[in-house]
Amino acid sequence: MELDKAIKERRSVKKYKDKKPDWRKIIESIDMARYVAMAGNSYTLKFILVDNPEKISKIGEAAQQDFIKKAKYVVVVCSNPSRPVNEYGEAGHIWVRQQAGAAIQNFMLKLIEEGLSTCWVGYFYEDKIKKELKIPEGIQVEAIFPIGYEFEKPKTRKLKIELDRILYFNKYGDVKMKHPKETDWE
Repeated sequence: MELDKAIKERRSVKKYKDKKPDWRKIIESIDMARYVAMAGNSYTLKFILVDNPEKISKIGEAAQQDFIKKAKYVVVVCSNPSRPVNEYGEAGHIWVRQQAGAAIQNFMLKLIEEGLSTCWVGYFYEDKIKKELKIPEGIQVEAIFPIGYEFEKPKTRKLKIELDRILYFNKYGDVKMKHPKETDWE
């Protein structure tokens, strides 16, 4: 699948078929998360692949989202900020979150290529997730991803926002690209 197509096809899916995905496709998708830029070349992420229905149900309860309970697999993404924070101070916390987002995007795009669907779940009671999955103190739970085959593909995909509403040139609010001779270099 082409990258442009995978990006455009990615959407939050909350209804899955009963068919259980091949766990190897999920592992291959997690593998793609390793190919992101990391501050100080320090990889901070861990992935927990959950297939136990009881654990998945408890994860759904901790997120207060019942659709998670119907997934055959759930991936919980965690990060350990200790090394970046020790090396870079408080900025390390920001970089860990940026790195997590970049790695998660790789993971999600590979899931699309594999024909799988997910929904990025960021609302949950972290302490309940940590307790259920025995995640140590100091490790952050970044997000939860229920994974399955999409029950029904929508006929059309609505574009979230027009490009001209989010793109500025050379300074915030400047909506037109100017020829270099016209640029005001304040």
